[in-house]
Amino acid sequence: MYCMAIQYPSDFWKDYELLDSGGGLKLERFGKYILIRPEPKALWAPSLPAEQWEAMAHTRFKPGAGFGKAGKEDSGTWERLKKTEDQWYVTYNNPSGPRFNLRLGLTAFKHVGVFPEQAPNWDYIYSGVRELSGALPKGTAPKVLNLFAYTGAASLAARAAGADVTHLDSVRQVVTWAKANMERSGLCDIRWVVEDALKFARREAKRGNRYHGIILDPPAYGHGPDGEKWKLDECLFDMLRCVSQILEPQNSFMVLNLYSNGYSPLLGETTVREAFGGAVGEMESGELALRDRFGKALPLSIYVRVKR
Repeated sequence: MYCMAIQYPSDFWKDYELLDSGGGLKLERFGKYILIRPEPKALWAPSLPAEQWEAMAHTRFKPGAGFGKAGKEDSGTWERLKKTEDQWYVTYNNPSGPRFNLRLGLTAFKHVGVFPEQAPNWDYIYSGVRELSGALPKGTAPKVLNLFAYTGAASLAARAAGADVTHLDSVRQVVTWAKANMERSGLCDIRWVVEDALKFARREAKRGNRYHGIILDPPAYGHGPDGEKWKLDECLFDMLRCVSQILEPQNSFMVLNLYSNGYSPLLGETTVREAFGGAVGEMESGELALRDRFGKALPLSIYVRVKR
């Protein structure tokens, strides 16, 4: 029987909370600010009345004309309901795992610099690196590659555990943001790469380079710095085949995260297994979700994890 796991951020994380959800929206607290953002998966009715949302929130995202269209699905502006800084910080502090700081900001694409539901992946990555450190020869740091790495929370989790981290994203401004998060967290020596992820993975495979940990969180659509086109449905399998070639055959792990609607954990598992040619090792999959104050579970992404 196939049994799907559902994972949520742990209660110890005090700098984030999903307060309410519904009506295609979510009411969230990031540190000292409360935000209203669109969430198509929140199909139910909110538990709190609209006027209470308005009274609580500091700012809300107003979708633009391109909202819902490929490549512009998250574009819009922020309406400030109370005084709100353009940038602020939150801390992720797992008593038995990673600790790091993240700068948040009100971007034109509804995102603020962190995906809170990813916290279970951060904990998994930290634990995976620590376990590898004990399995590898003394003095050997696990090599971890983070593809489509955004503002770097997963990179920071790996580095906090002692990994030799390569952080790759196709957007230079986002890599600069991630570097600032590293410095704010008191960490150092992450390798920064601004490049198309698939092109980089293919080159690493050709060179015979390998990693003990690979993290990938690919978007549905995207572009490389030189105009390379990424479409998840067309490129994911090729990317995973490259990953299978550059992931160490022993003492290694992979974390795949997918946000695309219509992708299930079982679909993710099958795609990974076929791309790896059956040489997968241990595999687990499930959904990452948030739960609001009223107990409503909001599923947001699926994950597949491989351990060799």
